[in-house]
Amino acid sequence: MKDGIHPDYHPVVFFDRGADFKFLTRSTMTSKETIQWEDGNEYPLIPVDISSASHPFYTGKMKYVDTAGRVEKFQKKYNWGKKEGGES
Repeated sequence: MKDGIHPDYHPVVFFDRGADFKFLTRSTMTSKETIQWEDGNEYPLIPVDISSASHPFYTGKMKYVDTAGRVEKFQKKYNWGKKEGGES
């Protein structure tokens, strides 16, 4: 590779909190959080929402995420999306 034109590609640990699953790989991502890995070295820790341990394609289990409830909660919190008189 040519020097000075490529991003820093280094080992990082990705952590799927929902499945309590961690894996070490290489990436250009960085983080202020670090974790000590099984080999005794410290690596940046990148939290992720979905990994192969929690994705329905790999697990065969469907996980329902309530996005509509989140939108309604946001609209209610900021009184946004509804006009006066109760109409949408």
